[in-house]
This record gives sequence, C-alpha cells and structure tokens, in this order.
Amino acid sequence: MTFDDDDQINDDVETQDISTEEEAITYEAGDTQLAIINQPEAPLEETELKVLLQLTGFGDNEDRSPVDIVMVLDISDSMNEENRIGKLKIAMRFLIQKLSPIDRLSVVTFSKESTRLFRLRQMTNDSQLEIIEVVNGLRAHGSTNMFAGLTMGVKVLKDRRYIRGRLGAVILMSDGDQTRRFGDARRVPVDNFAVHTFGFGSDAKPKVLKEIAEKSNGGTFSNVPNVDDLTKAFSQCLGGLLTVVVKDLNLTVTQFKDESTIKDVSAGNYPKTANDTSVTVSFGELYNSEVRLVMAYVSLPKVDEEKNPDVLEVAYKFSSGKGKQFEAPPVTAIVSRKENATVKEIPKLILEENRLMALNSVKDAMVKADGGELERAKNIVDEAINELERVKVDDDPTELIKTLIYELQQLSNFMTTQDDYEKYGRPYGMAFEASQNRQRYSTNGDMDKVRSFATARMNEYLEQAKKFDLSPDTPPPTEKEDLEKDPPKPTIIEQQPIYITIAKKVLNFFTDRRI
Repeated sequence: MTFDDDDQINDDVETQDISTEEEAITYEAGDTQLAIINQPEAPLEETELKVLLQLTGFGDNEDRSPVDIVMVLDISDSMNEENRIGKLKIAMRFLIQKLSPIDRLSVVTFSKESTRLFRLRQMTNDSQLEIIEVVNGLRAHGSTNMFAGLTMGVKVLKDRRYIRGRLGAVILMSDGDQTRRFGDARRVPVDNFAVHTFGFGSDAKPKVLKEIAEKSNGGTFSNVPNVDDLTKAFSQCLGGLLTVVVKDLNLTVTQFKDESTIKDVSAGNYPKTANDTSVTVSFGELYNSEVRLVMAYVSLPKVDEEKNPDVLEVAYKFSSGKGKQFEAPPVTAIVSRKENATVKEIPKLILEENRLMALNSVKDAMVKADGGELERAKNIVDEAINELERVKVDDDPTELIKTLIYELQQLSNFMTTQDDYEKYGRPYGMAFEASQNRQRYSTNGDMDKVRSFATARMNEYLEQAKKFDLSPDTPPPTEKEDLEKDPPKPTIIEQQPIYITIAKKVLNFFTDRRI
C-alpha cells in the first residue's frame, strides 16, 4: 500500500483566526549567531586548548518551516489502565488545535495491527474537528505491535507527494513494552526524519523508545511517568516543531597546518564525519533560539617565539525554513602564544565542562546499575553532585548548575533499590542522557523544575497546556495569537571580551553567498 494521498496545501483556506496565505508569503530564513570561546593566551610549550563553539538560531517564528506530523499512538489494552486512553484523547485534542493550515497531520494507531486513521490532512477548522471526533472514539484493545505502527508512520512521510520546504516528523507514544513476536521497532528504518518518542506511565519501557529516537534525525525521548502530564509533554515537543527556523545545519571545524591539531570534537550524539584535518557535525534542525554547543579539543605544538596564530577555522551551512540554502563564510579562533600566558576563568567553558561531566557520570552510572552494581552507580551520581555543588560562576551557582544538581539528585533517589531503579531510575536516566546528548528539551518528570534547553515557545505552550487540561472544551490560543505574544527577536551581542568572537549571519549578508 502506498500513502501518496497527502493533502496539497490550499493557500486560500481561512480560519477564524489565521490566514495561511499571509503566513506562506512571510517566511524568511532566520539569522544565526556563532560565538567562539577559548582561553585568549597559551604558553609557548606544547599544550592543549579547549575551544567552545556556540551556534544559535535567531529567527522569527512566523518564518518557521511548515510541518507534517504523523502521530503513532499505542492503543493496546494497557491504555485502559489509569484512564490513559482518556488522557491521550485530551492531549491529542490540544495538539490538533495548535496546528495551523500550513501544517498537516496524519494519525496512525497500533495494537495487534496498525491502522492509518487519516492521510496527511491540511489543518483547517473542518479537518481538525473531523480528526478530534475520530480520536475521541478510540478504544484500547489488543497487544503492542510497535513495529507495525512505526513502519506505517514512517511510510506516510516517505510516500508524500508534496514535500518542498516541509519538515517531516513522527511522534510515537507507548505506555508499555513492544510485543516482540511482531518485530523489533528499533529495526525500522526511519530515514532522515525526527522521531520523538514518549514513554507514557510508569510501566513504559524506555530502552526501545530511547534507541528509536536516538537513531532518528534530531528526535528526543521523553519520560512521562505521571499519566496526567501527557498534554504538557506533547506541548513541549510541539513548541519545538512549530518553531523550526534552520534546517540541514552542518558545522565544520578545521585545524591549521603547523599551528594546531584537532584531537576530538564533542557534539553529543549528532553524526560526525572526519578527515585528516577537519571534522563536520550534522545537527539537522534548529528551533528558534535553540543553541548547539560544540567542544573542540585542540593540541598546540611547541613554538620558539611569541605570536598570535589562527588555531581553528569554523564554517557552517544551513537551509532556511523555506528551504533556501546558505553558506556562512569561515571565522577563526585565535590564541596568543606567550612565554608567561595568563589563564582566565571563562564561565561558558566552566559550565560546559561541568555539563559534560554530569552527562558522562550518568552514562557510567547507568552501565553500573544495569549490570547490577547499584551501590556503585549511586556513588558515581553522588560524586558528580558533589562536584557540581563546588562550581561557582561569579561566586554563585547558575541555573544550569542548579538544574543539573536537581536532576542528578532525583536519579540518585531512584537508585535506592533495584526495583525503584528499573521502574523510575532507568527511564529518568535515559531521558536525561538523551536530552543532554541532543542539547534539546525533552520531558523528564517534573516539567516545572526541569527546563534545560527549553525555548520561549515551549515555556508558553507549557502554561497553555496546564490551562487546557483544566478546561479541555476551551480551545488553546491560535498560532496568530502565539505570534503576537512572542518576545522580541534577540539582538546580536555587540560587545564581548576578547576571547569571544561573534559572527552574525544576516540575510542581507548572504545575498551573494547562496549555494
């Protein structure tokens, strides 16, 4: 069966609150800002240098990419427990009503078999009401053929006819373990699509869902143990998907002959390719105001005299929300080689080093815990907490450090017994690891306390979802209303210390540099 019956977007469609035609003609590529952060001085002898790259998407949300979302929903028998199926219907209602006519939605369900309830439908008022009515009629039954559900969901995106400038994503929700006799969902090829997975309820099995998300292009794994939190969790994922202003982002770092050697590049679990002199990281999409941090570990050779060499070249290319391609001119990291080099305290470097320390500690602890060494695992996490508590930037712990401490304390609490670890600790640790690796927000328990990587739109959607859960018959704000409430577009920082090089990439600058 081929799913090439997706709706063609009708630009003349109007709703009560938004004009698709107006949205379609106002899309422009977002700006980007690159910061290169490193120690300004290095000694004459052979030494190691850490170079932190900070790449941020600065666009208008009205310039976002239109999105095709395929919801892949578990409706197996276990969804009857704790009224999970009822909670799912409310969450779906919120998600459907937040989409605008430039977006399309398809719904796939799975239990013993998979069913496509709708083709990719343009989100007009009529189609929203139609889909909500069918979703409200869902009944939970049967086993959990996640393999069939994900296979069908990906196929809906692969078979599309109308794809120009459009983003494709799968949102997969399950409350239990897959029935393995049907096949392993981790083996489903997901192509170049993002698959955002949600473990719903305390019985969900995180390992399969995390692995599916990690092998996709920018997908996240969310841990939603409280069945009352699904609307809020969906809202956070949607807050990202509806603000994609940069696509196909690739960043390349290159060493300089006789001046530097790249030893390693830390960029989470994003794909990397390397040759003898350079490393390229493929990030995929950036949500508006999202940041990607890359730590390059560079070796500097011994030199005989003081000088100011270029030690690292940084270049990147991307596509706008419309799909126009741009290539930024390279910028360089510079260091002064001095006989009496001064080491400065650079807050951003300190914070990133400690974030990576916390991430690696959790990874190590999870390996120990999964191997039955729970006491050793808890000790690793507690040692990381102690290290974080000693971190002070400008004599005060930052919000990042406070959040990391809270998350690691939660994980440590879930390591009291093996049963607690398997039910609560493992999904919590996996969601933490997945989010930190992606540098992208994903739900992990208490959404008010854990906001790492959350964007302004996600924060707004969280409050909307809370209100919607209390009054599901009241529609949430439209996209037009969301745009009116968006904070002003950030301005590029004009003054920075010498060790930060800021390069603003503006559309006018790119006029003659289109690929």
